[in-house]
Amino acid sequence: MLDKRKFFIDGKWVDPVTPNDLQVLDPATEQPVAVISMGSPADVDKAVAAAKKAFATYSRTSVEERLALLEKLLEVYKRRYEEMAQTITLELGAPISMSRAQQADVGVGHLQGFIDALRHLKARDTLPNGDVVLREPIGVCGLITPWNWPINQIALKVVPALATGSTCVLKPSEFTPLNALLYAEMVEEAGFPAGVFNLVNGDGPSVGAALSKHKDIDMMSFTGSTRAGIAVSKDAADTVKRVTLELGGKSPNIIFEDADLEDRVAGSVLECFNNSGQSCDAPTRMLVQRSVYDKVVEIAQRTGKTQAVGDPKQEGEHIGPLVSDIQFGRVQALIEAGVAEGARVLVGGPGKPDGFEKGYFTKPTIFADVDPNMRIAREEIFGPVLSIIPFDSEDQAIELANDTNYGLAAYLQTGDDKRAERVAGRLRAGMVHINGGPHRYGSPFGGYKQSGNGREGGIFGLEDFLEVKTVHRP
Repeated sequence: MLDKRKFFIDGKWVDPVTPNDLQVLDPATEQPVAVISMGSPADVDKAVAAAKKAFATYSRTSVEERLALLEKLLEVYKRRYEEMAQTITLELGAPISMSRAQQADVGVGHLQGFIDALRHLKARDTLPNGDVVLREPIGVCGLITPWNWPINQIALKVVPALATGSTCVLKPSEFTPLNALLYAEMVEEAGFPAGVFNLVNGDGPSVGAALSKHKDIDMMSFTGSTRAGIAVSKDAADTVKRVTLELGGKSPNIIFEDADLEDRVAGSVLECFNNSGQSCDAPTRMLVQRSVYDKVVEIAQRTGKTQAVGDPKQEGEHIGPLVSDIQFGRVQALIEAGVAEGARVLVGGPGKPDGFEKGYFTKPTIFADVDPNMRIAREEIFGPVLSIIPFDSEDQAIELANDTNYGLAAYLQTGDDKRAERVAGRLRAGMVHINGGPHRYGSPFGGYKQSGNGREGGIFGLEDFLEVKTVHRP
């Protein structure tokens, strides 16, 4: 059992104001692996006070000084890379091969992306009318990050805050807090001034709400469920602070008849199952042109049957467990709803895979003949579950794709470049992936509608942490 009860406030590791322990479980074994402290509004007050004090001087540092600190953080992270990968595997259940290749890698990629963007950021600009525009750090930032891609979201929030000259208080998910505590050690080792970065563990109703409501917090950046994002926005409203949100998704994946079906259908299935389906931008709704529907169903079923489930501590291309008993219950309920509403089960179904009585393991599941009004077609499942829906025309495909409260990502597979451009332009989503095009570090990440507001990554991510000041001269 790791003892991780302390918070990082004002450059020191400190005890909580009021002791309140929580055990961190290994989702593969359901056994406790660490104990942390759950914070309170009093802990938030201490952290915010430290961040506010530090902002007075850190906001006046030069870009060169901040770049040097970020470069040092990158050096420290790379040296402790394996430690980060192992930590994420332990608390999230991501297989170690995936943790090394993806979960830990984002800590390097996003940090480098922000370093590159900061070098090109224009802090001062002259408008055609002669007025001067200044871009200045926004102030003290409250950062709330989720459990599914923990370092991804920590890097996308902490790094731009520090890069722009702002200061911050981080509340990571209480389900996966260990990687955040390790990241705090890295920030400390990199030599950032005391109070610039602070960490308080806790849950949303206590620590999260205290941050959102706090009068000395100038900005809230939240990633998580749409429900929780709405709560953050309401809590922040009374103090009129900036709020950026990266929320849920129900991403469509349009398969046209002229696509490379063997490659793109198989790749899409595996992408849906990646991270055990616990990705907000996962391509969970496969919309298939009816002329190739039967062929696509056959490929999807064949691919789904090859998706192994296994011990996350073992190397390989298998998927691991879901993060918690709560998440397991939610996913099982929606799989059962799909069966009850009449969708055809191609692969998987309710229950745990054979041989996995312990741990929050779920069968990779594919449904065919899904009606667009079924729960599995409308609700974010956040597990390894794919729904296949037929369409007849390009217009109908676009209509089905946009028929959702979300708008984070969209995917389309076609051999016609003109169609790809045409359809991408009509999709109401913040990101469109064509024929397997990946998301690259430095590009903006974010969505339309109830998938949130603001963008993370690169120059767009820096801009969210900056205020704009206009200087008028005679």
